[in-house]
Amino acid sequence: MTPTEIQLVQGSFQSVKPIMEQAAALFYGRLFEIAPEVKPLFSGNMDEQGRKLMKTLAVAVGGLNDLNSLVPVVQKLGQGHVAYGVKPEHYPKVGEALIWTLGQGLGDAFTPDVEAAWKHTYQILSDTMMGAAYGQAAE
Repeated sequence: MTPTEIQLVQGSFQSVKPIMEQAAALFYGRLFEIAPEVKPLFSGNMDEQGRKLMKTLAVAVGGLNDLNSLVPVVQKLGQGHVAYGVKPEHYPKVGEALIWTLGQGLGDAFTPDVEAAWKHTYQILSDTMMGAAYGQAAE
């Protein structure tokens, strides 16, 4: 990742922080709309799940300046998701829902450069998770 991409992702995430609960609700609403097959993987309280999602995103975004420290955390996350029934084909839909959510939450601040930086970030994170979980990267 370039320093500019990191700055764009971290800066835009600061704008998401005040609306984290709404962003999480938008994300899961969109995810279940475009990938209804994943809904059964979520049996707990969705408000709590949303808080976990946003906390995990905050850790990942905050760690972009030190990928060497972030990678083991992301790998462990990927391995843990296998137990929940997450499959490789779910990752692109999660990415699509995330990018859509960011676009909704950031509005005009979700410029093409910000979108490209987030897509690159998600690709790195999902490839790292999948590599640790399944020995492969996203297709």
